[in-house]
Amino acid sequence: MAAATRERALDAAVEVLGADGVRALSHARVDRQAGLPPGSTSNWFRTRRALLAGVVDRIAERERADFDVAAMPSITSADALVEGLCAMTEAQSGPFAARTRARYALFLELFSDPELGEPLRQQRRAFERWTERIIVAVGIPDPVPATRALMGLCDGLLLHRLTVDPGLDLRPAIERAVHALAGS
Repeated sequence: MAAATRERALDAAVEVLGADGVRALSHARVDRQAGLPPGSTSNWFRTRRALLAGVVDRIAERERADFDVAAMPSITSADALVEGLCAMTEAQSGPFAARTRARYALFLELFSDPELGEPLRQQRRAFERWTERIIVAVGIPDPVPATRALMGLCDGLLLHRLTVDPGLDLRPAIERAVHALAGS
């Protein structure tokens, strides 16, 4: 029961961050968003810094669960890579949009706080390594720069979808980039 309340508070904090940014995050606001009695969030997270640390960990935990590498289909062709990148970007800008906005807000806010931002950076590095392994399996040459290029493209498309054009068709840009990198 207590763990469920803690998770409810953290999920509500992600929603607050995703909707209104880091400056809007407060214990009271999280309590209201989660439908918890006043003071509940501060019982778990005494300071704002502790709440931010909890949110960073929660985002990483939820992303690992939602994008479990072991549950993903094997990607060994350029077309399958296009499908995978489109699906991932669709999910991040669709059902997981609030979490994605919260992650971006935290990346920017915690840039100058190496300790608090480290779990986000570790999560990103793990995703980069996973993507690089896929790039190698697909047979794309120069996997490190190819991975950076595709991840940068998807980040840009994702940010554009979240801020400018929610209906942006991702496929043409992703398809063109993958096939250009694959030399096909």
